[in-house]
Amino acid sequence: MLRAFLRTEAGSTSVLLVATITALLWANSPWADTYESFWHIQTGISFGDAHFSLDLRHWVNDGLMAVFFFLIGLEVSYEVRLGQLRDRRLIAVPAVAALGGMLVPAGLYLLLNWGGPGAVGWGVPIATDTAFVLGVLAVVGARCPDPLRAFLLTLAIVDDVLAIMIIALFYTAALSYPALLTAALLLAAIMTLRWLKIWRAPAYIVLGFALWVATLESGIHPTLVGIALGVLVFVYAPTDHKLLLAGEAVQEFTSEPSAQAAREATRRVQRAVSVNERLQLRLHPWSSYVIVPIFALANAGVRLDAETLRAAATSPIAIGVALGLVAGKFVGIAVGTWLPLRFGWGILPGNLVWGQLLGGAAVSGIGFTVSLFIVELAFEDHALHDQAKIGILAGSLLSAVLGWVIFKLAWDRGGVCAPPDAEPAENLPSTLAVPVGPADHVRGPADAPITIVEYGDFECPYCGRLHPILEEIRRKNPDVRLVFRHYPLRSLHPRAAASAIVAEAAADRGRFWEMHDILYDNQRFLTDADLEHYAAELDVEPWSDVAGHVARIAVDEESGHDSGVRGTPALFLNGVRYEGGHDLDSITRAVEELRQSA
Repeated sequence: MLRAFLRTEAGSTSVLLVATITALLWANSPWADTYESFWHIQTGISFGDAHFSLDLRHWVNDGLMAVFFFLIGLEVSYEVRLGQLRDRRLIAVPAVAALGGMLVPAGLYLLLNWGGPGAVGWGVPIATDTAFVLGVLAVVGARCPDPLRAFLLTLAIVDDVLAIMIIALFYTAALSYPALLTAALLLAAIMTLRWLKIWRAPAYIVLGFALWVATLESGIHPTLVGIALGVLVFVYAPTDHKLLLAGEAVQEFTSEPSAQAAREATRRVQRAVSVNERLQLRLHPWSSYVIVPIFALANAGVRLDAETLRAAATSPIAIGVALGLVAGKFVGIAVGTWLPLRFGWGILPGNLVWGQLLGGAAVSGIGFTVSLFIVELAFEDHALHDQAKIGILAGSLLSAVLGWVIFKLAWDRGGVCAPPDAEPAENLPSTLAVPVGPADHVRGPADAPITIVEYGDFECPYCGRLHPILEEIRRKNPDVRLVFRHYPLRSLHPRAAASAIVAEAAADRGRFWEMHDILYDNQRFLTDADLEHYAAELDVEPWSDVAGHVARIAVDEESGHDSGVRGTPALFLNGVRYEGGHDLDSITRAVEELRQSA
């Protein structure tokens, strides 16, 4: 579920970006007047004498965006019951980080706008845009491991829930109690259908639409209906009984194909999966590729002429929003992550390092969808409206750049992946415990005067970065040979051990180094299916002798442990542990020093 969500959100970022640029170009073109006039076209629905109408922008913001928030409700419901939000220790850190990432931006904004006409906009810089954040992380690539994506996704879910609560409490117009009572009765009717286990889609659609209209008339923002209904949708893990029935139906179709057997197999398989998950699968592409881009097209257009930009440059609203997104989000999330870790309230998925967390905190300052949403609710004055939007655009762009710089700096500094309980380096051996022998994987001449032994992990991002550097050194120095020994960090990298097993299977066919290169070139794609695909390309049977390959890997691990290895990558040059940087220049200098001293 998480992987599908990540693929959809990250893949849709380009569509969202195109919609945003289109809105800006339209609002600054010779046809700029048509931008506002188009989105203010009135459309409606008539039932006899009753007539209900909104302009196009409100149909998008109040109507289509209810589907967006409905999906948030589905995701929250799924994660609470079956996902990461079940584990209190895993949710504690991103939850406190999300809270810090809202309080600090709001505080910075109010410092600049307290008592002024822009004070009501304090909610604008509090939200994180999941789609844009995941899109930036996709560009970051291997520098951003899957555990960081999972951490930021959990943070974004909590962030969305808190933002919706803020919208309900602080950005609600005057209430109409008759409409509010009607909405409460309709919600009760939906809950009654759920309790009676009546699963008729038309009934839910009619009641849901009526609830949306009643909520809109009540003065409460109707998108709250979306998240409420999403939370109410059933989610469950497939039972053994349902899986058995589905398997039997599929087997019957396989043995005797027919239209009736196909329909029954489809029905059984669908029933094995919860309605929540099926709805997410169907609606995520519509939300990500249609609804949110249309929302951006309808709301991101702002005049960027000299007069508007001059006003924004000195506007406490624009400055407050940008400062809240760039500095507020970064500081709030960083401190909010440190506090629960410091006091032992929770843990991080995959034992992430601070360079990755700070990069994630920076890109979380990309506030777009919900920020623009709150602008529409907070400001009636068109000039203040535009200043807030310019602040969102500037702050989001700066946050993306800051995140990219942090990831790059942390990456270029090099480093190692190491378990949190690793011993200090000064207490460990500094020489290779087991000399290079015939059982090792060696690349280069057997009589090479310089030998580099690497203890590596195929899923370690630092090892992946080091891989082309070592190849470049070997290419430029024919008198250097490279030895690879396995040191999979199972607690950090769940696919490392399986990857090592497949590499050993390739070694049985004399193709270790080919598999070695493939695995490092595809670090983010190391599922069993991926590994089997790579093995098939090399005509290798990946699971032919798992026990033997595990034993072979254990030999490398034991030699590494005896040599003082506690993280990856770990290098030994001619039997002595290398303590320098993992960049091309540093390792090249170390090789030259060895050559001169020989």
